[in-house]
Amino acid sequence: MSLTLSLQCTSYLPGILRSIGVVFEQLKTTYFKAYNPVKLLLVAFLLFTFHSVCSGQPSRTVTVQRSLELMGSKFEFTLVVPNEEIGYINIEEAASEIKRIERMISSWDPESETSLINKNAGISPVKVSDELFKLIERSVQISEITNGAFDISYGALNDLWKFDGTMKFIPTPEEISSCLEKVGYEHIELNYAERTVFLRREGMKLGFGAIGKGYAVDRAKELLISKRVIAGMINASGDITTWGTKASGEKWLIGIENPGWRKNIFSWIPIVESSVSITANYKKYVSVNGKRYSHIINPRTGYPVTGIDKVTVLAKTSELCDALATAVVILGKEEGLAMIDQLGGTEVIIADNLGTIVHSSGILLDQ
Repeated sequence: MSLTLSLQCTSYLPGILRSIGVVFEQLKTTYFKAYNPVKLLLVAFLLFTFHSVCSGQPSRTVTVQRSLELMGSKFEFTLVVPNEEIGYINIEEAASEIKRIERMISSWDPESETSLINKNAGISPVKVSDELFKLIERSVQISEITNGAFDISYGALNDLWKFDGTMKFIPTPEEISSCLEKVGYEHIELNYAERTVFLRREGMKLGFGAIGKGYAVDRAKELLISKRVIAGMINASGDITTWGTKASGEKWLIGIENPGWRKNIFSWIPIVESSVSITANYKKYVSVNGKRYSHIINPRTGYPVTGIDKVTVLAKTSELCDALATAVVILGKEEGLAMIDQLGGTEVIIADNLGTIVHSSGILLDQ
């Protein structure tokens, strides 16, 4: 967005400056001879126009907001637009894009490309769209970076762990061990020439629960920018992206909660042309025999993770934030922080279940 404004400003600048120069030359020779209010008003108008073109926001904008249920989550749209009618149309267009992506990556939709891959696990490769192929390719790359803490092939574990209230007994070690044979990003075979995906082991399942919303948010943002929406924020239940500034010119902010008082914000962080993912490990869980099991499963062990309360990752894309936030929860405080510190343009805030907060070197929190 800033590049677009800069280019607009540059393209208008020569003409505006020439006009202002001509008027001032005339005023220089005539002002003391005769007071000319028309020319003074013209100068004021040209200066106002120049300011409007080159400022961060157009002189007249409104902010529209709307919440929608998409991909099983709450999506909140906040857009800075010329008028409300256009803004709400833009939100509907973004929602349509998110629904399109869900139809592609859903493992619950029997007609989706992802379901077709899963049905053919251990049987045959499946030719997929270039979009899905590239998403799977990037997912595998993140798996390699995180040493398997993030893994889209975890899907088979969903058959063991249920967090909808129906699970009465935890899986046995034998069941988990058997299931883990069907998990592993290294068993995802990508054929670049044919654009096919093959899951080598029968029973393997892809699932995009730890990256899908982030990807959808990025695509919705890309669409809105192409529609000339100059600024906005999309919050998909913790997967957040921003561009531009608020209508007031202020930066978008996210609040960091105090781990001991989860509704108490103790620090605010500006989000400038970037994204955030907030993963909480305490909100969704199941209790069996008096013990609580969180919904985030370690794909390397087959068991729910413990020790981390909440992770906030900041990076350029929501897709990357989404995936890395899950990975950090699984890796734990020390290993997760060390990994993020090795990645350029990425920051993290980690709160453990004892109320301790650690963060990467690029984060400055209010004390």
